[in-house]
Amino acid sequence: MLSLSAGDTAMVIGASGGIGSAVLQCFLQDARFAQVVAVSRAQYPDELSHCRDRLHWFCSDYSEASIASIAQSLAATQIALRRIVICNGILHNPHLQPEKALEKVHSESMAEVFAANVIVPALWIGHLVRQLQRTTGSTIAVLSARVGSISDNRLGGWYSYRTAKAALNMFLKTAAVEYARRAPNVKLVAFHPGTTDTALSRPFQKGVVHGKLFPPAFVAQRLVALLDTLHPDGELSFLDWDGTPVPW
Repeated sequence: MLSLSAGDTAMVIGASGGIGSAVLQCFLQDARFAQVVAVSRAQYPDELSHCRDRLHWFCSDYSEASIASIAQSLAATQIALRRIVICNGILHNPHLQPEKALEKVHSESMAEVFAANVIVPALWIGHLVRQLQRTTGSTIAVLSARVGSISDNRLGGWYSYRTAKAALNMFLKTAAVEYARRAPNVKLVAFHPGTTDTALSRPFQKGVVHGKLFPPAFVAQRLVALLDTLHPDGELSFLDWDGTPVPW
């Protein structure tokens, strides 16, 4: 059985990414949490070996079987999941780039973008709901993006990523309705981090306005502080890095 003590717990899914690793550091520095649970494709980082008494690391390929297994392991403990931050998502990789024209849209690349940005977060939200029924004052934040806003779309392009983030927002909105019935003490948040200096945004930073390219640590601090101000209300909030609502 997983060795986790009863007590308030924070969880970071996608803990090796730029924002995910920064959020993980924030939670590890927060004495309110008895332990922190991290999920990543990567192995336990050597630089965090000194945190083994509080940091519990799961390696996952983010398949449904892997997600279900981790959720079941957590359900067998007495932990109270107070904060969950889901950081999974892709914009590009060596064989995939944001589409600038309709002719660039292809089924395989679109499916890959949807899998990371929609399906993986959706599976976590679904597999954790039963455990969250027994907790109070919990918040789930999922990294979304302003480009997923339908009413704010003035530039077009980036078809797969825009569409995936819009679909993520709709999934979270729908999940919030069910959570309001089944786990009413949980607040769901779709969070836009702004343009953050990570591998995801690096090829597209040239046109970023001065002062609007944020270090991951700054974004993580803003997110963690924001979560402390929110309370379960049965609604999904779509919020910018500074707490401003983003139009749907």
